[in-house]
Amino acid sequence: MKKLLFTMLLFAATAALAKDEAPLWMRHPSISPDGKTIAFAYKGDIYTVAATGGKATQLTTNPAYDYMPVWSPDSKSIAFASDRYGNFDIFTMPAEGGTPKRITTNSVSEQPKAFSPDGKEILFLAQIMDKGNSRQFPYGGFRELYAVSIDGGRPHQVLTTPAEDLSFDKSGKLMAYHDYKGYEDPMRKHHTSPVTRDIWVYDTQSKKHTKITTFGGEDRTPIFGDNGKTIYYLSEQFGDFNMVKTSIDNPAKVEQLTFFKKNPVRFLTKSNDNIFAFGYGGEIYTMKEGEQPQKVAISIVADQVENTLVSNDITSGASEMSVSPNGKEVAFVLRGDVFVTSVEYGTTKRITNTPEQERTVGFSPDGRSLAYAGERNSKWQIFTSTIVKKDEPFFATCTSVKEETLVSIPEDAFQPAYSPDGKEVAFLKNRTTLSVINLKSKAIRDVLDGKYNYSYSDGDQDYCWSPDSKWFLVKYFEKGGWSMEDIGLVKADGTGTISNLTNSGYGDGNPRWMMKGQSMIWITDRDGYRSHGSWGAEADVYGMFFTKKAWDTFKMTKEELEIQKEAEKLAKKGKKDEAKKDSAAKVAPIEIDLDDIEGRTTRLTINSSNISDAVLTPDGDKLYYLCQFERGYDLWVNDLKEKNTKLVMKLDGFSGNLVMDNEGKNLFFTSGNTLNKLEISSNKRTTISYKAPTSIDFPAERKYMLDHTIHLVEKKFYDPKLHNVDWKYYHQEYAKFLPHINNNYDFAELLAELLGELNGSHTGGRYSPTPSSSADQTATLGLIYNDSYSGNGLMVAEVIKKGPFANGKTKVAPGIVISAIDGDTIKAGADYFPLLNRKAGKATVIGLFNPKTGERWEEIVKPISKGSENGLLYDRYVERQEAYVDSLSNGRIGYVHVKGMDSESFRETYSKTLGKFRNKEALIVDTRFNGGGWLHNDLINLLSGKKYAEFTPRGQYIGSEPMFQWAKPSVVLMSEGNYSNAHGFPFVYKALNVGKLIGKPVAGTMTAVWWEKLQDRSITIGVPQIGMRDMSGNYLENQTLQPDIDVDFTPEDVANGIDPQLERAVKELLKK
Repeated sequence: MKKLLFTMLLFAATAALAKDEAPLWMRHPSISPDGKTIAFAYKGDIYTVAATGGKATQLTTNPAYDYMPVWSPDSKSIAFASDRYGNFDIFTMPAEGGTPKRITTNSVSEQPKAFSPDGKEILFLAQIMDKGNSRQFPYGGFRELYAVSIDGGRPHQVLTTPAEDLSFDKSGKLMAYHDYKGYEDPMRKHHTSPVTRDIWVYDTQSKKHTKITTFGGEDRTPIFGDNGKTIYYLSEQFGDFNMVKTSIDNPAKVEQLTFFKKNPVRFLTKSNDNIFAFGYGGEIYTMKEGEQPQKVAISIVADQVENTLVSNDITSGASEMSVSPNGKEVAFVLRGDVFVTSVEYGTTKRITNTPEQERTVGFSPDGRSLAYAGERNSKWQIFTSTIVKKDEPFFATCTSVKEETLVSIPEDAFQPAYSPDGKEVAFLKNRTTLSVINLKSKAIRDVLDGKYNYSYSDGDQDYCWSPDSKWFLVKYFEKGGWSMEDIGLVKADGTGTISNLTNSGYGDGNPRWMMKGQSMIWITDRDGYRSHGSWGAEADVYGMFFTKKAWDTFKMTKEELEIQKEAEKLAKKGKKDEAKKDSAAKVAPIEIDLDDIEGRTTRLTINSSNISDAVLTPDGDKLYYLCQFERGYDLWVNDLKEKNTKLVMKLDGFSGNLVMDNEGKNLFFTSGNTLNKLEISSNKRTTISYKAPTSIDFPAERKYMLDHTIHLVEKKFYDPKLHNVDWKYYHQEYAKFLPHINNNYDFAELLAELLGELNGSHTGGRYSPTPSSSADQTATLGLIYNDSYSGNGLMVAEVIKKGPFANGKTKVAPGIVISAIDGDTIKAGADYFPLLNRKAGKATVIGLFNPKTGERWEEIVKPISKGSENGLLYDRYVERQEAYVDSLSNGRIGYVHVKGMDSESFRETYSKTLGKFRNKEALIVDTRFNGGGWLHNDLINLLSGKKYAEFTPRGQYIGSEPMFQWAKPSVVLMSEGNYSNAHGFPFVYKALNVGKLIGKPVAGTMTAVWWEKLQDRSITIGVPQIGMRDMSGNYLENQTLQPDIDVDFTPEDVANGIDPQLERAVKELLKK
């Protein structure tokens, strides 16, 4: 009886669990061709369930992430993508389960899209290699379509252009797909722009592509109907993503079939008996045309794969540092929590233990309290933690710490800092208003209005208490001067006005009081070499002295300073020791004489460089600074008395901060992920070890990161109305999926879906997993192969310039066959990618064969990575385009491609424009597939020159003015693939009437984004926070830019090596 009772209770518990675990966030549902089963991805595994619902069967259990299931035509097999080898490869398995079989082996990401109609091959997308004659731009987003046997082997290319979400008609002759024109987050919704996807039909026999849809918004995931004429697909034409249908014969007529609201319908599939399956709201639905969608009731009973609470001791990764007043402890932040470690012993104590973030930690003057900002309950507040027991001197070894809320106001509160007298704490209200709270009265006052600053990324504001707690040094700007910040002086009591200390048109920041308040140092780019494009400048450390006495003392020679110190000692002789009278002597009030203060300013570094931080010793004789001359940041010192600058320590690290202890004996600094101490007298470096005890509650942390994203958008999205999106609704809607997510792939996609509701560019959630040391890494030989060759080995069609075989010794040329790699023979049709796994940079023996002569030989080369090959392919693309233009124009027109809106791209453009093509009659500036940056003004200045004079010594023409601008005709090529500042530049080019725009319309994406790494550093979110408006007051965002001359660039053109946009540009310029 007891056994029966136990069995009944167990059954009831299991049934309750199944009910409680009704899954959400089921992705990529795919109904089998026979209509009986639906495969889907959930929590990183593949499941199947009856199309009528019920208990799902888990097919994969590997710790890897498995997704994107695709059915074979006979409903007996499933192909899916998995990152089991560190990258997404394609696997197959029986529909009822079993051991998956690996089909593809290249380390590029491969996504299965469909089986061939006969079931013998799997079609997939991957960016491996375009055909030699293709005009496809070599960009990772433009993946080619391949087919591979269900038994594995060597893939063969089907299309050189992207073709996503495939569907064949019953004859197998026609293939429907949606295109990919350029970058935009795939989860963005509601935008009507040129970059949105369209439905196409490809005739596999005639090789003709026919565009079906013309709606300006998103059309995706086409499926053929039984008659071969009807196409079902997902579209936002009627509002939210829903299923619609149209006909090849009459594509202008579109009929809506589902009517879901607010959330998108995703992942449309269809069975042979016309049952549709799709995802909506994290659940799966089926539907027959003409009937209402039916939710598929699914239950899952499975083990909990993720350990929700993981404890560990972490020894690296500290993101910021604060040194205790006595120099014996260091506080730091690690994965959003505050820790304190002993400098000498490495004993580490965790101060906060929350799933939320804490930031900007700092010690109180007595070293017994810490202040920091924390985001709790969707609001940033200021907290303090204090050692409870008076007989415990250190945080690292104390037994009890008390946390209290110091500042909780309606606005966000950031960046706390104790006043040196310990009576007050400064902080930033709403990220930019400098405020102070009195610790005794709890009264809050504003010191500097927020209108004098703008926060682009959290933590980018600079302010500093004076040693007497009466003043602040601040970084600020006056109206319209965001890019030309100055250093200001303000009273800490909030009275008075701002004194502009630097008053320059350059960038000034990071002010610090030095020499006990007699001077300040700051970092400025006024003397540094500037980037050729709008990407900053090298900087220097400057010093300013607040009194004439301090200035005179600073200017003394070493001998003069020594004499003064001895004189001061003699003057004190016979007097009582002041320290005995009052061991806690008060800090003397700071003296500030603003009269002619510009004359008491000096440059403290002898060479401009990229400077991270700097400190001046208390007597002002040495400047220590972290700067970058070569690779990483190193520690330097300038002995200002000896006039000698030298490298103190080669660190080759990332940028960090410098802190000097109160006695000026030790320097503390961060380098990379390590905390360091330098004894100044001996230059002895000590790595401050720590063992941070962490306990990560992953579900709670993901909930916080979602809440943080919601809050950040509310505070920083460029449109305060959030494009009229019901943000509270979406917060609740997406939060409900969190219990059903146990990995960062799904979580990043959830964040992307959420941010996609804003209909803004530069949004999305991204997951960048730490590469596994054992992950596959397929190297390449820098060759383009002959796809028509079917014999053993790989026949070379082209040797890519600057690749492994581009050397003076090789006999490799078109027609030569690669027969073996490190002794492994390459058989006809065999997969050769494993033979190049992890071979990049390693001497590799390549077997070679000349079919014409029968000669066989070997050569040793070092293969390159796929990333390196992509760089060579870009160079090849540009060279071919240059030659194309030269041929079409008979050498009269030059061609430049602007790869990115960055300094490197501008230098290349400038060099070719005024160098290689100086004497051409006109110039084509190609911005197609440029992903953005910040360069519009530089390019406009370069291209908008107007000749006004000539240099002619003794009648010889040697040049013209302007010397450094192009003063001849130009046109700009643009396409749907232009993004961000690659929209901004053509906009300005047209607005200023420099020349004509040729190509296709460009989506309005001219905003500035902060890509914030969350406390889990593998997760990044994008929030566009600065909008640009035209002179009519309209945002450029979501405002399509039309070309002056609209020219199509069809898939057939790309495949056949034709660029009609380039041809039209040449034709247009030749008219002039």
